[in-house]
Amino acid sequence: MNHRTHLSGRTALVSGASRGIGRAIAERLAEQGVRVHLWARNPEPVQALAQGTGGRGWAVDVSDDGAVWQAVDELLESEGPPAIVVACAGAFALAALAETSVQEFDRLLSVNLRGTFLLYRALLPAMLEAGRGDLVTIGSAAGRRAFATNGAYAASKYGQRGLHEVLAEELRGSAVRCTLVEPAATDTPLWDPIDPDARPDLPARAEMLHPEDVAEAVLFSVTRPAHVRIPLLQIEPG
Repeated sequence: MNHRTHLSGRTALVSGASRGIGRAIAERLAEQGVRVHLWARNPEPVQALAQGTGGRGWAVDVSDDGAVWQAVDELLESEGPPAIVVACAGAFALAALAETSVQEFDRLLSVNLRGTFLLYRALLPAMLEAGRGDLVTIGSAAGRRAFATNGAYAASKYGQRGLHEVLAEELRGSAVRCTLVEPAATDTPLWDPIDPDARPDLPARAEMLHPEDVAEAVLFSVTRPAHVRIPLLQIEPG
């Protein structure tokens, strides 16, 4: 299948696009001729990436309601709803439940779960009215399997999975599709403060997936024919 022919000229919005999985997804879509709107809290990396890919960088924190609605309103007014929306902005931390602060628990839920809901809530009505589009949620293996010290992160990712599954039922019969991509541990900068190579209870970075692996899964899901839906893609190292 000619991915470029299929996607060229379309628009996409990728949250969390400044690094890691989000950046890899944005770059892969741009290679296919997609104009990508790159969201991140830090504007400098996405502005630089936008210059290299022909997209547009936005300084948007998905946990900031006002910033999300303002950016979506501006995008809808100028270009209409994007054809592809990837919810990839994420926060990550490891701690036993007895040592997890309420503030840290709230932070992970705010970014990972509430941020996904807010992004979709702001864009979905316009996508349904346009009669097209793909919503791709970047979940995690921690959203289906329990790992020690993952309490706050798992709560956000299990919630994200539940949100997706309800959305899939609500979109059934519409022209808008949704896919949940659940990768196993992936070598991104989110691991830098933890140094998994120094901990025997965590996978070594050399054994993890690469961000580009997840980007390929996203590209696969959004390039299927219109009559094909991919509700779930689980990715693990070979």
